Amino acid sequence: MCLAIPVEVIEILDGDMAIVNCGGIQKTIATTLVDAVEVGDFVILHVGFALTKLNKANAYKTIDLLNGVMGDSCDS
Repeated sequence: MCLAIPVEVIEILDGDMAIVNCGGIQKTIATTLVDAVEVGDFVILHVGFALTKLNKANAYKTIDLLNGVMGDSCDS
């Protein structure tokens, strides 16, 4: 199953890359598809790429929903 999930950007790297927090796990992702990503932003992550920004309230609602249905949404 493919699933796009909200994650929080915790560090910006060179070359349109960032480190995100995904349920306590840090992952390096590409931010080439989203303009002006900053630390503290929430983005929708799919197959290693940030697809769009999302506001914090909606991110937390989605994370809570996914965790309720699937457990930790970042485990695979």
